[in-house]
Amino acid sequence: MNAASGREASGAAREGRPEGSPAPPAPWRLPRLWPQSLAGRTSLVLLLSLTVIQALGLTIHALDRVDLQRFSQGREISARAISAWRTVILAPPERRQQMLAELEMPQGLQVTLDDAPRARRDLPPLPPPIIGMLRLDVIGLGPPRFRPRDVITSWGGPGSPEFLVSLRLPSGEWLNLHILLPPPRPWHSETFLIAFLAMTLAGGLLIWWATRRLTRPVRVLAEAADRLGRDVNAPPLPEAGPSEVATAARAFNTMAERIRRFVGDRTQMLAAIGHDLRTPITRLRLRAEFMEDDEQRRKMLADLEEMEAMVAATLAFARDDSATEPTTALDLAALCRTVLDEAADARPDMAEALSFAGAERLVVQARPVAMKRALANLIGNALAYGGSAQVTLLPPAAPGLPIQIRIEDTGPGIPPGELEAVFQPFRRLEGSRNRETGGTGLGLPIARNILRGHGGDVVLRNRPGAGLVALVTLPA
Repeated sequence: MNAASGREASGAAREGRPEGSPAPPAPWRLPRLWPQSLAGRTSLVLLLSLTVIQALGLTIHALDRVDLQRFSQGREISARAISAWRTVILAPPERRQQMLAELEMPQGLQVTLDDAPRARRDLPPLPPPIIGMLRLDVIGLGPPRFRPRDVITSWGGPGSPEFLVSLRLPSGEWLNLHILLPPPRPWHSETFLIAFLAMTLAGGLLIWWATRRLTRPVRVLAEAADRLGRDVNAPPLPEAGPSEVATAARAFNTMAERIRRFVGDRTQMLAAIGHDLRTPITRLRLRAEFMEDDEQRRKMLADLEEMEAMVAATLAFARDDSATEPTTALDLAALCRTVLDEAADARPDMAEALSFAGAERLVVQARPVAMKRALANLIGNALAYGGSAQVTLLPPAAPGLPIQIRIEDTGPGIPPGELEAVFQPFRRLEGSRNRETGGTGLGLPIARNILRGHGGDVVLRNRPGAGLVALVTLPA
């Protein structure tokens, strides 16, 4: 089996699917721009909603502004067109062109006096909205002698924005109105974009501040739950704030108190059991000393020592005395070297199989006795079952990443399906990892409990070729 097939098999085992079956499709994930925090997601959704609402509101305002501009332009052009018509009607025929040329016309309106109409009857006439906007019907409401004899309206051409209106005078001439409404300018203000960005920025800041305030209790509750997972005697949450937050804090404090009471009762019970068990074990040890058969006496004393060691390890695992130890600044590199030196003193024949590499100094906040015990269990486990222990201390590769401690051996390793099972209390493997080695099956569970109490963890991985590595992670 190659490395790829081994990884696939172990992945299938972890996911609970038969080996060789195709892996399920990866779940769809949101893009990287989607924030991970609740405050970030809430702020982004509210900011996008605010932007959309602003855009819709400004679009409606722009459409209203366009209608207003069209109405104002149509009203002005209509007034000037009516004024031109009346001027031409009242002026003597020989002065009509001169007086028409002297009239001041607004932008978009040209008035000429011709012998033929410029508007064409074969083109579509102006639709009613435009006629109503230009108010050309006012010309036909005057006295009969002021009314045009014929009116022709049409577009300037297919798709053209030009309007043509031809009014026939009683004399037979045509007053031609060439109307070109200027395009609307809904965003004519130079400061519009700046105002829009300023409003969006102000709204974004207010949204960010509000969501941070609203989601702070959730963050505080998560931090309190993390502290409770590390220290069962962590201080309670303040029961203040909105009613929902106070209710959640009260429920959390009640749960924490029940957990503390349960742990206290269990510790007291185990202490009593340990005290009661030591007494009969001591009596049996004394009685074994008076046995005449040396072989039987030796076996009985060995069994009693094993029983006493198992009781002590079980009580230590159940009590978890490290939870009450205060946290201090600790040089992790110095602690690793100390544990290796003590292991070499305890087993001088294996001193050459111990080594340390990595950071020369790395200070963390930890419980010294508990951390030393966890590392001693892992290093002792590597020595007992792997024949060596190479310890490597790796500082965080980047801010926010954990510290790593690699404890490697050159032993036979562990079957992939048992890499996680060995962390169960009293779990032993066949072969080299059995009761004959003197273990109680609690070294790895105790080490994991201690490391998780520090916010870290430990996992086992088989090394390529042969051997096992215990990978310890700790928060920086």
